[in-house]
Amino acid sequence: MVGPPKKRQKRDDKQEGQMPQKKFYRQRAHANPFSDHDLTYPEIPAAMNWGDHYPAYVATVPAAVPKDDPIATEDRNEYGVPRMTKQVEVADIGCGFGGLLFALAPKMPETLILGLEIRTSVTEFVQEKAKALRVQHSSDAAETVPGGYQNVSCIRANTMKFLPNFFEKAQLSKIFLCFPDPHFKARKHKARIVSTTLNSEYAFVMRPGGKVYTITDVEDLHMWMVEHFEAHPSFGRVEGDELEDDEAVKVMTTETEEGKKVERNGGKKFVAVFKRLEDPPWP
Repeated sequence: MVGPPKKRQKRDDKQEGQMPQKKFYRQRAHANPFSDHDLTYPEIPAAMNWGDHYPAYVATVPAAVPKDDPIATEDRNEYGVPRMTKQVEVADIGCGFGGLLFALAPKMPETLILGLEIRTSVTEFVQEKAKALRVQHSSDAAETVPGGYQNVSCIRANTMKFLPNFFEKAQLSKIFLCFPDPHFKARKHKARIVSTTLNSEYAFVMRPGGKVYTITDVEDLHMWMVEHFEAHPSFGRVEGDELEDDEAVKVMTTETEEGKKVERNGGKKFVAVFKRLEDPPWP
């Protein structure tokens, strides 16, 4: 007797441009960041092949140049990966099913946006959705949006271990930490995505004036994140009109899957934003 088709078969059955269905990509809500997840990561940022994720932004040599001509190598760096016309500037750490990514993409059409997610199936869902949206909103399609979702992608990564492997110093302008695992038990606090050590890594990859956006429905975690960012010399809290007028805050508050669930359940959302400060001059 033949049983129902497996999830992998159902995923593979969809046609080009067809949106993936979450029910075929379900996975546990959280993953242990200290476990060995058999991850692939570049030894340094220059060795990362971004061309597979943002093909529309790959720098190419003129078609008339013979492939055996030395100039044909100018579209690849010393690590053999394609040169890009843009760098990733926005990172959503723990992006889940990508609600924030796909809401930001048309609002920031000239900016490369990346989701980082540790769970295999969830990462694959976001990647497949990005591919489907690019097909649906291609230039010859009936409906288009700014950027056509060519500027959004997702990678499977453990940012607690490998964030500087992907991003150069001062590369990012925005980092989002949306509804991270609260790790309620005190002995688990070392696994929280905000800590003194991790904040220094965020400071390293962020340009001066860049912002870290945090949101959670757990007040204790919110207070933890505020305490650790305010205590870090590279960050200052954003408040007042600058916070109120920030479009990214509005999108983050309404467009993530967790945020929508909190809204449905009548819960509270705690938001805090922190700006990367200029480094003091060397004495």
